[in-house]
Amino acid sequence: MAGAGIVVEGVHKTYRRGNVKALRGVSLAVEPGETLGVIGPNGAGKTTLMGCLLGFLHADAGRIEVDGAAPDDLAVRAASGYLPERLNFDRWMTGRDFLAHHHALARQPAAGRDRDVEETLESVGLERSAWTQVLAQYSRGMLQRLGFAQAVIGRPRILFLDEPTSGMDPVGVVMIRGVLDRLKQEGVTIVLNSHQLEQVERFCDRVAYVRAGQVESVEVLTAGAATRRVLRIRVAGESPAERQLVAAAAKAGAEWLGAAASWLRFAVDSDEAAATLVRTLVQAGIPVMEVTPEVGRLERLFFTPPGAGA
Repeated sequence: MAGAGIVVEGVHKTYRRGNVKALRGVSLAVEPGETLGVIGPNGAGKTTLMGCLLGFLHADAGRIEVDGAAPDDLAVRAASGYLPERLNFDRWMTGRDFLAHHHALARQPAAGRDRDVEETLESVGLERSAWTQVLAQYSRGMLQRLGFAQAVIGRPRILFLDEPTSGMDPVGVVMIRGVLDRLKQEGVTIVLNSHQLEQVERFCDRVAYVRAGQVESVEVLTAGAATRRVLRIRVAGESPAERQLVAAAAKAGAEWLGAAASWLRFAVDSDEAAATLVRTLVQAGIPVMEVTPEVGRLERLFFTPPGAGA
């Protein structure tokens, strides 16, 4: 299964006769098979951007292409899966009937319908006892699992996810992680909008940070990506002498920043530099017990002054 690319160029979108500027010249690209995260504060324009990518909203200016066609092209929609943040299903249907209905709408082979429906319901961790219950009896988490199942039942090449694990318990989150890992391996193009930064960092290849209707920065999350940040390191026993820490930092290409409480603080410029620092400390006989970023890679974007970039 090959994913499809997405191109967004200079997109503007306003509401209330132009008085509310939701998107202001947004440009970005998603490579086929890439997973792009979209993050930002409330009111940043993320939902509007997702609506434009799906063809639910029409931009006032600019261009959007999904696999070389307009977002509302029928061929694009046939190749797309979508999980909205707010679920609004036919609550009189059973879970199994609901998913079978969407399997048929996606024009999947009827001969394999029962098998596909059962495998998909199992993959999202929806218990068999719930398959024959009407959706009116479903909890928020159960509906979320079913919504994710509906998004993937048509074997999409492009998947749009808006807060995919909202309301789920930890078991459900783990199940969804497994499905997303499989889809990534199959080359599905995924656009993920979420406030759960740990989830975004785990799954995405890149992240677009949106603020005030603009893509303010794009963060590369692949291993070794250059991202300056502060690491906090805790060691067993007494803290080593400062000269030993300064020397180890210099050898690893890091910067010694001092100690705070029981933590040693170092600045590094990349994932590779962080790994080199830890290895250098251990080789110097320093018993490293725990390593953690002082501020998460994505969290720091929310604290960057507007216009300052990443």
